[in-house]
Amino acid sequence: QVQLVESGGGLVQPGGSLRLSCAASGVTLNPSAIGWFRQAPGKERESVSCISMFGDDDGTYYLQSVKGRFTISRDNEKNVVYLQMNSLKPEDTAVYYCARLKRVCSDLLSEVWYWGQGTPVTVSS
Repeated sequence: QVQLVESGGGLVQPGGSLRLSCAASGVTLNPSAIGWFRQAPGKERESVSCISMFGDDDGTYYLQSVKGRFTISRDNEKNVVYLQMNSLKPEDTAVYYCARLKRVCSDLLSEVWYWGQGTPVTVSS
């Protein structure tokens, strides 16, 4: 089975930065991808970013509201995906989840195969 463990969340002031990590383990038969999703209280879960976990294709996806502020990256040797979050805003407050996609990057919840437990991010002064 695939296991995902998130870390790096916490409390940060507006304009500050955090780096989230998602450590993935487990064997898959086909290449896949890791995405970051977030869910604020009372709101729908939304895709934040995604990156291919295998192969040479490291194309990325970003939610428009985080473009220029968030950067997703991968370390295939360590099997870890990072989400560097800069210039954080109160609107970024949410529980952030990493997720293993079924095949390729997608912003659709239906394409998620396995979820991590989530790590809370609070942006407040």
